Amino acid sequence: MTVLAAPPVPRRRERRPVRLRLRSTVAVALAGAVGLVAFLWPFAVTPGRFGSIYTAPLMFGALLLLVLAVVFAEIADGGINATELAMLGVLSAVNAALRPLGAGTAGIEMVFFVIILAARVFGPGFGFTLGCTSLFASAVITGGVGPWMPYQMFGCAFVGLFAGLLPPCKPKYEVLMLAAYGVLAGYLFGLLLNLQFWPFSVDPGSSIAYLPGASFATQWHRYLVFDATTSLAWDTGRAVTNAVCILLIGRPTLVTFRRAARRAAFHAPVRFDPATASTNATTPSPA
Repeated sequence: MTVLAAPPVPRRRERRPVRLRLRSTVAVALAGAVGLVAFLWPFAVTPGRFGSIYTAPLMFGALLLLVLAVVFAEIADGGINATELAMLGVLSAVNAALRPLGAGTAGIEMVFFVIILAARVFGPGFGFTLGCTSLFASAVITGGVGPWMPYQMFGCAFVGLFAGLLPPCKPKYEVLMLAAYGVLAGYLFGLLLNLQFWPFSVDPGSSIAYLPGASFATQWHRYLVFDATTSLAWDTGRAVTNAVCILLIGRPTLVTFRRAARRAAFHAPVRFDPATASTNATTPSPA
């Protein structure tokens, strides 16, 4: 007698508790585009013009509106509810409490690994919003409000967004993939944030200074040299911190987040059973 083996059961792709739907995707894409404009303006606007003088306050106002637009779009699409908003608030508070532990000393930043791990579990839209709210809350608590804050919020939002977009992988390699992403995110965050003060912080006669009217290739070369000579050590500290934190506590944190997502029953279908309802209605309550 021939025994036929059961066909292999295909692995189900992990379903994110907080899904990014059409309106949310549009809102996040719009916010990301505004963020890129805020960072890349030195390659298009000469310092001293309207774009450079008012960039920070305008970007801060635009960012707050876009974050609200992302959250409202999630709510309108049914992608986020009160439970997820509560989770967002809790994780923002945790990040706000963790950030002063490093405060950027020698590049040590304790805020990124939570954003990366949460975005991995809850999705890119949640990661984008968490990056913004975490930096906003920590800046208010520590008194770090200034023209740099909207850029930091945008930078952390991008870290969370792309962490949520990472491809699925085998569980035994997931923490390694997130640690590698943490290293990359640490360097890219510094590369973006330095753009906010590069045109104003270097002697105009220096070979790494901003050169008004130069071509994009020339400006980009000067900026890369500026970043490597002034910020590489700090970015390395941030990258190492991200990798170490994710390697040490990444797996239990992912398990905790996923257990919380299951217990919260995100997007659980609500079903009404007439038979059960009628039975409960006819059963007398105990005295």
